[in-house]
Amino acid sequence: MKKMMYLVSVFLFAFSITIAQDAEMPPEAATLYNEGNKLLKSGDYNGAISKFDGAIELAQDYRIYYQKSIALKKQRKYQEAEGALQKCIDANPSFAHAYNGMGTNYYALGEYQKAIDNFKKFQETIGDAKLAKRADQYIGLSYTKLGQNAKSNGSYDDAIAHLQEAVKHYDYDAAYLFLAEIFVDTGKFPQALEAADKAINNRASNSKISKGAPYYYKGLAFKGMNDTAKAKENFEVAVKDAQYKGVAQHELDLMK
Repeated sequence: MKKMMYLVSVFLFAFSITIAQDAEMPPEAATLYNEGNKLLKSGDYNGAISKFDGAIELAQDYRIYYQKSIALKKQRKYQEAEGALQKCIDANPSFAHAYNGMGTNYYALGEYQKAIDNFKKFQETIGDAKLAKRADQYIGLSYTKLGQNAKSNGSYDDAIAHLQEAVKHYDYDAAYLFLAEIFVDTGKFPQALEAADKAINNRASNSKISKGAPYYYKGLAFKGMNDTAKAKENFEVAVKDAQYKGVAQHELDLMK
């Protein structure tokens, strides 16, 4: 069976703080902090980190740690960013955006359960319904990754559980498609049809999944249910997709 490539990309939303000197931050630290922010904005991440480190020597302010974490993540130094974010949270546990930052950092590290835990903490802390709802997308993406990993390890039950949890948070076409594949593999054909239809109905305009993929799995599901006519109908749609043309045509040839 053709294996699907899931190019799951996360559009990480980062809240950048650029507060000037105020009563809560010593003047010398605030100056370095603001200089670091300017360097961060210009793309000089090493320079920004140097300024933030200088500011931290003067004041262990949560905002400095947070901005430093952004500069580190820009350099893909996720382990170091984790440390900066933890110090940010230690300094101000009510600063919701630090949990979002930690979630995206863990996602980049492939630690998806930790990512989920932090996105949920962000939702609990943010006090903004729109941003809390937006985090559901990242929770859904993280559960999808857990589902993919479980499937790769042969743990189909765990994969299904993770993917079903994913779509509770986010109607993600790739998660539905992955469910369709697993249900076909495990002989759960009605469930496969339902999942494939949801992949079609929730397909985003910028989707990474192939247009023919859900029709291919619908074809396999109908084939498993001995409904040759509907199987052929869906394979004929799938064969128009370059990615699925070969496997769909093979199925059609078997029906001749």
